[in-house]
Amino acid sequence: MTATSTEDLSKLSKTKEPNWPAVLFFIHIHLLSLYGIWCFVFEAKLLTAIFLVFLTLIPILGVTAGAHRLWAHRTYKASVELRIVLMICQTMAGLGPIYNWVQNHRFHHAYFKTDSDPYDTTKGFFHAHFATRIRSISQYGAALKNSIDMSDLEEDSVVMFQKRFYWVLYGIFFLLLPLNAPLEYWDETVLSTVFVIGFLRYALLLHGSWLLESGVCLWGLKEGEKYPPDSNTVFLLNRTFWPEYHYIYPHDYKSGEYGTYGSGCTTAFIRVFAALGYATNLSTMKSSTLQKALAEFAKTKRPIKECLNDAISKQSLAEDHFLLN
Repeated sequence: MTATSTEDLSKLSKTKEPNWPAVLFFIHIHLLSLYGIWCFVFEAKLLTAIFLVFLTLIPILGVTAGAHRLWAHRTYKASVELRIVLMICQTMAGLGPIYNWVQNHRFHHAYFKTDSDPYDTTKGFFHAHFATRIRSISQYGAALKNSIDMSDLEEDSVVMFQKRFYWVLYGIFFLLLPLNAPLEYWDETVLSTVFVIGFLRYALLLHGSWLLESGVCLWGLKEGEKYPPDSNTVFLLNRTFWPEYHYIYPHDYKSGEYGTYGSGCTTAFIRVFAALGYATNLSTMKSSTLQKALAEFAKTKRPIKECLNDAISKQSLAEDHFLLN
């Protein structure tokens, strides 16, 4: 960033005003979803309950395997066919275009644990998970977000197609098809359809996706709970407390979104499609690579990220390494 641009940024306001439309929107979604829970338990048919689970898990997979691991962090490459499937699944989550979601997530990673982080996790789970969603971005934050490199997504025809026609796709895959199916195929009541497949589903999808940024408050360690306090090597050794590892090296396809490493539906999904030839160049870190990076870190005291990047640049992964895990 040039001195001129830095000076220009310093003049911008850092104040984040309440976003009242978002406040009212989320209040209504959560209140109506509470009635959706009642309908789910006492009124909805079994097929509707199964359909709710399906319409929650598949879109979340579009967020985790698609928007997060593929497009935000480039942990693997996907064929056009797989990218289209993941794009449709992500559209079913109703979270906005992939392009916008990735830009916000990369912004979060770039300024993690600083005041500029849009989901400032240093202020606790509630703040990161919910309070940040009902405040408008500051002028300063908007300028920082717009500086995030998005050139790779701008060259992705699937992402840009979705961005251009998002509201048409949203109307089809998030509203029309999910709400029509219970009414059309198993004579569900309008009330259960609207409140279970409509409001309750959306509330579940919102919280499932928000955990990708706020989960560090749940599964990470608080300041002062590790020793030595200035080193994250303990997380690299056993890959526990996934946020600490993920924020050091976000390009590992096995880093789970919900507190796991090397397991979970998303990791299995990527491995299956890799075996079928639709996912390639799966990025991860071998144990030997990790040992070399830690040895270099102990010897030189260089930043752990630099040691990792150097070691990873020299590692060689077998073409079918994902089948050996």
